[in-house]
Amino acid sequence: MNADSIVQPGDPILLNVPRELVGERLLLTAPQMGLGAEMAVAISQSLDHLKPWMPWAQDAPTAESSEAVVRRMHADFVTRRDLCFHVFLLAAEGRRGRLVGGTGLHRVDWTVRRFEIGYWLRPDVQGQGLASECVRLLSRMAFDTLQARRVEIRCDTRNTRSRAVAERCGFELEGVLRRESLGVDGEPRDTAVYARIEA
Repeated sequence: MNADSIVQPGDPILLNVPRELVGERLLLTAPQMGLGAEMAVAISQSLDHLKPWMPWAQDAPTAESSEAVVRRMHADFVTRRDLCFHVFLLAAEGRRGRLVGGTGLHRVDWTVRRFEIGYWLRPDVQGQGLASECVRLLSRMAFDTLQARRVEIRCDTRNTRSRAVAERCGFELEGVLRRESLGVDGEPRDTAVYARIEA
């Protein structure tokens, strides 16, 4: 065993991150290998909605390419580099229903204990408060289980739906980063930064 393989105290790989989060209407699950085909269908059906905002959603994925993504998300979850979750409708008796999107804690900084929440949903389930339910479930886990000091939501200033979710969930607009990144069209975009901090 070399020095690089010795686990250091506080190593995030030792954290017990819940693999399931159960809400009133949703079940969030850690990435599961074998869901690539189902993910490909969900993304393909959401392309028109996702294209303006998500660089990864410019073309319809194949079952194989989505499976590769799911397996990378699984690996990142295990190593605590990125904490993605599949979003399912909650069926009777707590069973898993239809896959309706994705969410997670991204841009993880374990030193600061800072996370950024991202989310997307199929168009046919939007406008029902499900994105807000995702954000509340992840925020609770971040602060209560992972001892987060800061949780952010960042989005294009023109993405009024995402901004509304952040505001409904008690995130405070800290500012706008002007021409902070490039949009999917290659043009500079402004990013709204919302945050909640530990109480």
